Amino acid sequence: MAEPSAATQSPSVSSSSSVAESSAPGGGGGGSPGACPTLGAKSCGSSCAVHDLIFWRDVKKTGFVFGTTLIMLLSLAAFSVISVVSYLILALLSVTISFRVYKSVIQAVQKSEEGHPFKAYLDVDITLSSEAFHNYVNAAMVHINRALKLMIRLFLVEDLVDSLKLAVFMWLMTYVGAVFNGITLLILAELLIFSVPVVYEKYKIQIDHYVGIARDQTKSIVEKIQAKLPGIAKKKAE
Repeated sequence: MAEPSAATQSPSVSSSSSVAESSAPGGGGGGSPGACPTLGAKSCGSSCAVHDLIFWRDVKKTGFVFGTTLIMLLSLAAFSVISVVSYLILALLSVTISFRVYKSVIQAVQKSEEGHPFKAYLDVDITLSSEAFHNYVNAAMVHINRALKLMIRLFLVEDLVDSLKLAVFMWLMTYVGAVFNGITLLILAELLIFSVPVVYEKYKIQIDHYVGIARDQTKSIVEKIQAKLPGIAKKKAE
């Protein structure tokens, strides 16, 4: 008689346990409340890697990336793109061919059968799956569509102030282009990317104070300009 009673009690126990699981925070997912979804975790991981890179969290890794890209840009400033690419490929081939010949000689002398020195890298599957390709294309299309909408807004003057800002910015860029070329601007951009975040992190309070003052003054000037423009003033009144 004990077994039937246990059997009759089991549905109530299981139903109460399922209610408890569903009422628990994050229940049904089986993960912690702060856990990110799969795609969110990937995007967060890439953004965190870039953040750690520009904030010099790993000095060796950031130094290698910063030094390599800076040397590349300086080389492009002094030589043509074809020359830089050719020298880079020649340098890489010199290293790999020399290492391949060295290992072949060592294996011949020692009469060993270690095989190809780069076999571990040759066996790596680097094929791009269709799913990954479509994910990259979809992510790129989001940014492309956003850029197209922004261009239509600015060039068709949906907001007069924003279009005037673009015109002033492009006018200033004509003077910048007369002094600097594209490679020089890229070099300056890299120097700023790898220096400004560290300085801002160190002097955040002081910088935020002065930036807030500048933002308030700019906002007041823009409001005065908008008040004097009849179209904008009428739109705000409506």
